[in-house]
Amino acid sequence: MIVSVKEILEKAKAGGYAVGAFNTTNLETTRAIVEAAKETKSPVIIQVTEKTMEYAGGRMIFNIIKNDVEFYAPEIPVGIHLDHGASFEIVERAVEIGWDSVMYDGSRKEYADNVSMTKKVVDFCHKNGGNITVQGELGSVPYLSEHKLAVVDWDAYMTDPEQAKDFIEKTGIDTLAVAIGNAHGFFTEREVPDWARLEKIRSLIEIPIVLHGASDWEDGKATKAIELGVNCFNVDTNTRLAFVNTLSTIFKGDKDPGLDLRSILGEAREAVKESVKRKMELFGCVGKA
Repeated sequence: MIVSVKEILEKAKAGGYAVGAFNTTNLETTRAIVEAAKETKSPVIIQVTEKTMEYAGGRMIFNIIKNDVEFYAPEIPVGIHLDHGASFEIVERAVEIGWDSVMYDGSRKEYADNVSMTKKVVDFCHKNGGNITVQGELGSVPYLSEHKLAVVDWDAYMTDPEQAKDFIEKTGIDTLAVAIGNAHGFFTEREVPDWARLEKIRSLIEIPIVLHGASDWEDGKATKAIELGVNCFNVDTNTRLAFVNTLSTIFKGDKDPGLDLRSILGEAREAVKESVKRKMELFGCVGKA
């Protein structure tokens, strides 16, 4: 069943676990995420970027997710979220289509501009008692494309705890994406996340905390982040790798893969499903549906 992302994350916060927000780009990835959630009885967030809306068609990809959930997993709480909305206009478009959870990413702007634009988005999404969940970002989670040598002054990128409190008070956002040394894609992260910073942020704010760039958060990092207050991990690169690596193995193998796209893409879908299930176990949300 389609439910509010805010509801999913508030339950995770109260229960001391985290939920995965997995990016999808097509039918196969969507089906893999929904099947993983159904098999593990896990709440889940399925999210789409502006580029995916352009690629797949905003209405098309939204309704693929919605129909998949409603027909095949009506007992599983699933939220649909716009990831990294870069403008007020893309938020408007997503809301008009049917999204009830959006992220406005003003993290690359000056603080005052981020506050101003995020508040505009919140006012639009909350007007007349509207219940559209809004995620803001403070601090900045770097991409490899921004830093060719992967060298970062982490202190300049990470979220200021006191500023996070002020940001929430001035904008009225429902969830906050923070930066504690995490990074998108293949960018080299801070060697040790700034746990003290995360702990301070949690002590000052009440709303759910989201961590982007969490595809490779294994070896105890995710567990510690949850203990210190993270309620949601965004995952994209991990599922992309599962999909693409499976296709690469199929086409580079000795056996002729044939022309049955259902068989070929089905294997990639299974690989994504297994990667999602592993993340759900790691985040502690298995059985929480």
